[in-house]
Amino acid sequence: MTAAPASSAQNEDVKIRQAIDRENPATVVAFEGVAGKVVFIIAVLFSVFQVWTAAFNPLSSLVVRSIHVGFLLLMTYTLFGFRQTERRTIPWYDWALGILAFVLSLYHWWFEADLIQRSGDPSTTDLVVGVLVIALVFEGARRIMGWVLPIMCGVFIPYALFGRHLPFGLGHRGYDIDQVIDNLYLSTEGIYGTPTFVSATYIFLFILFGAFLERAGMIKLFNDVSLGLVGHAKGGPAKVAVISSGLMGTINGSGVANVLTTGQFTIPLMMRFGYRPAFAGAVEATASMGGQLMPPVMGAAAFIMAETIGVPYSEVALAAAIPAILYFGSAFWMVHLEAGRRNLVGLPSSECPSAMKAVIEGWYLMLPLAALVYLLFSGFTPLFAGVMGLAATAALILGSRLAMRFGTMVLRVAFWVLLGVAAAALWRVGLRTEHVAFALVALLALVCLAFRDGRESVALLIQSLADGAKNAVGVGVACALVGVLIGIMQLTGLSSGFAAMVVDFSGGNLLLALLLTMVASIVLGTGLPTTANYIVMAAITAPALKLMGVDLIVSHMFVFYFGIMADLTPPVALAALAASSICRADHMEIGWIATRVAMAGYVVPFMAVYDPALMLQTDNWFNVAYMVVKACIAIALWGAATIGYFWTPLNWAERIIAAGAAFLFVLAVPWTDEAGFAATAAFMAWQWWRERQLVVPAR
Repeated sequence: MTAAPASSAQNEDVKIRQAIDRENPATVVAFEGVAGKVVFIIAVLFSVFQVWTAAFNPLSSLVVRSIHVGFLLLMTYTLFGFRQTERRTIPWYDWALGILAFVLSLYHWWFEADLIQRSGDPSTTDLVVGVLVIALVFEGARRIMGWVLPIMCGVFIPYALFGRHLPFGLGHRGYDIDQVIDNLYLSTEGIYGTPTFVSATYIFLFILFGAFLERAGMIKLFNDVSLGLVGHAKGGPAKVAVISSGLMGTINGSGVANVLTTGQFTIPLMMRFGYRPAFAGAVEATASMGGQLMPPVMGAAAFIMAETIGVPYSEVALAAAIPAILYFGSAFWMVHLEAGRRNLVGLPSSECPSAMKAVIEGWYLMLPLAALVYLLFSGFTPLFAGVMGLAATAALILGSRLAMRFGTMVLRVAFWVLLGVAAAALWRVGLRTEHVAFALVALLALVCLAFRDGRESVALLIQSLADGAKNAVGVGVACALVGVLIGIMQLTGLSSGFAAMVVDFSGGNLLLALLLTMVASIVLGTGLPTTANYIVMAAITAPALKLMGVDLIVSHMFVFYFGIMADLTPPVALAALAASSICRADHMEIGWIATRVAMAGYVVPFMAVYDPALMLQTDNWFNVAYMVVKACIAIALWGAATIGYFWTPLNWAERIIAAGAAFLFVLAVPWTDEAGFAATAAFMAWQWWRERQLVVPAR
């Protein structure tokens, strides 16, 4: 009688595992024997190729993009089977498809000069190879993400071919098959367009940077600091989850990966101290998804955004700073209110490590992150910043292991000084900064190979290279496939037509256009990863918002935010699905709770559209401060209305009043701010009086 429920639970676990693996391929079960070793070597070679091309720039951009996609497809066909079922071996035909994809990726390199000479007039061989590569990209994406994105992008190919026959104002001049293949495969407009360029440069390096820091022990440092700061406070375990996930977001732009790393520690901790399993999972899912919003290492779509709208990545990170802080502040406030409502206490002080001691012991781990932030905000390109951050992390891992072999602090300091002098000498000889950095890393690695503990550090770096390559697979394949959609829209001029349609459909009403964009982003998010969601929506709706007067970077940030919120919003709620694998609660329940906890993620983008000061798109700092105060009050009221608690428990009438007051701050029409402040003052006065009434009888 118990076999059926057990079997059902087992099937659910398998589905959860498959969904997590598709979003975060580094978690895919390693294959045993020779196949596993070969896949591991391919992943390491992939990372080495990306670092080599980023640091030494030996190949043209189109060749780098083509080989990047070849590596992605080779890993896709070895990691993911034809059917989305768990497997332990790699069949011969998947090896054949993966090797074919990689060999064809060398076509742009081998025939580079010929392709340039016959640009615009492809040969039959060019077209055949192009068709094969495009088909392999579609099938690879289907294996990772399912049918939704391939079908969505696939319909644009017949649209380009048969445009002259289409009704309802969708028609265009139409294009021959050779023109379509030329656009999608032989140019930098299709599968090798801007998304793939960003994937092959910035995104891969930053994913690798996060993998290196995680292996170096950054997760433990973040957890210890969070426990020391708030672990003992009211509702401490949940506050630890919010802070540690926020800190993880500074180095890791993957929400699901954050759930699977910090969540393994924080979710059981929250449950042990009285939080419901579903609420514990929702808090971790909410905080982890915020990692894609938190500078300096945001989600992959942020890098694509910077390249798409033509601004430095530092401007995107700066625009995201205040909304990201508000997002995590909102989650922190929500768990504080839940703890107050349920009278949940913190951890005993004896179980909380010292935050100061953790920083003193692990401060050196923050140096690569500090260097990365400095370079990004000093005008250097993300590519240079990523290369130097990566080299600094590798040097830190290897060098710290060597420095520990010296008995005294004086000798350790002398070792690092000597390393700095060696770097300066190489630079004075005439080597580029990137070359100097990797020369030192290579030297340290050679020295480490002479010692057992040094060899362990080298092995850690090699494992990090493999992890980074695996984590880049999902994002990279999505970027290549969405390039088909972008390429066809640019070829046919459909993007400008879509923008006009959105404006017409909304009747020129900005609020309606924003609501339509929000709903479309969340609906698309049920079948697309966040990066693909952003690219599609940025091509369709962001131009429409700009036509309606929304600031360029704000319109793209609006789309970016709701692409991320889709992973929290049921029915799919992938972050909630990942959390459910740890807390063992229904992922739909987790998703609905996470939607309430992450209320700031739904509200702040609307406030930023009506006043871009919230994203620092103004020189008036008073206006910025005023918007931050408004947002904080609105979040406080939303939290009270959602949880049903402020200073005292709230009945439904009080919750409606709190929500109404918060809504007044979102609207940007005359007198709403004044009315919101008045309603807030009345609400707080009422809560103060209620609290006094509850306290006085107890005396």
